[in-house]
Amino acid sequence: MLTEKLEKAIIEQIKAEEESSRLYLSMASWCEVNGYAGAAAFLFEHATEERMHALKLLSYVNDRGGHARLMALEEPASEFNSLQEVFEKVLKHELFVTSLINKLVETSMNEKDFNTLNFLQWYVMEQIEEESLARSILDKFKLTEGEKGGLFHIDKELASMAAAEAAAGEGE
Repeated sequence: MLTEKLEKAIIEQIKAEEESSRLYLSMASWCEVNGYAGAAAFLFEHATEERMHALKLLSYVNDRGGHARLMALEEPASEFNSLQEVFEKVLKHELFVTSLINKLVETSMNEKDFNTLNFLQWYVMEQIEEESLARSILDKFKLTEGEKGGLFHIDKELASMAAAEAAAGEGE
């Protein structure tokens, strides 16, 4: 059984994961209307992944005898100056989500809920992957800076990454 404090904290994390999904949907839409089809596909995939993170948390709360109530969501940003800015914001957002996961881990430790602590380890590892991925994409912008056609190549690589993620997700 979850403590009230821990249930409330996980419900806050569900909201954060849903807002992540909406942010990535908004970014994907911006990319799509600005000619970055590969980046759009990549971000649509990540929006779906964030939604799955929220659903996993929701099921966990309910499975542990709680009731995962949904909260109102903030409107995400919808205008960006460049594709690079989009991915700078992705990294900034993932760092923020990592801080939220760390606080949730701390709460589970303080509440001595070792089942939840164990459950949250998946999210800790997921955040390491998410931050690393965002940094690697930003590194590509640095490599192509000033190079004509660099954005085209980045967009194509993002399309390939999205296709690989979609294929991997079909097997789950």
